[in-house]
Amino acid sequence: MAGNNKQRKLLPIVLDGYKPLRDVVFETLRDAIIKQVLKPGERLMEIQLADEMGVSRTPVREAIRKLELEGLVVMVPRKGAYVAGVSMKDIHEVYEVRAALEMLAVSLAAERITDEELDALERQVLRESEAEANADEHSLDNIIYIDSSFHDIIYQAAHNQRLVQFVNILQEQLQRFRAASLSRPGRSKTALEEHKQIVEALAERNGELAAKLAKEHIDNAESAMISGMEESIK
Repeated sequence: MAGNNKQRKLLPIVLDGYKPLRDVVFETLRDAIIKQVLKPGERLMEIQLADEMGVSRTPVREAIRKLELEGLVVMVPRKGAYVAGVSMKDIHEVYEVRAALEMLAVSLAAERITDEELDALERQVLRESEAEANADEHSLDNIIYIDSSFHDIIYQAAHNQRLVQFVNILQEQLQRFRAASLSRPGRSKTALEEHKQIVEALAERNGELAAKLAKEHIDNAESAMISGMEESIK
């Protein structure tokens, strides 16, 4: 397990007046883990985190327990809480399931997608293209959000609620892996081109081609994720 990093990582909490403090603290910590501000294997010290966010230890403790239930945190007996690590096996299993769900989703969407949903996908691709063209060091959050929204539209366009429910089960890990994959140099640009091809296949109602393209898209995302992990341990 990695030791505790005393350098400040989190900004003080700013309440928006709508969400309870415990929810804001949870979302802040979850976001930090997904974006690897808090890295796999890093120890989560309640006092330090509470001090950085300017809150008491109680909402931090509650957030850590909730993150444990979601698989983003592990509790080690007599040692404390740590950001859950990610193994090659974890990556392969998640992407294996994701590929199967994505292929099913685009196959169904090719048959069932509405004109409004197709328009929504095309708008997401346009937003993604604009974000990519104007990318800087602060653009990753926006690109991740657009990428996630693109896939959400496809899941909804499949018009199968059970499929959406299965995707939601994986959502926390998908977001974590999506951030790591899209942060790789050149990956977001490649993903954009892959999205364009998928939309074209859906517009043509070609489910077979859409499924093939979706599989390639997920395989490439997995490769980017693994490449990043391999570099981090060199």
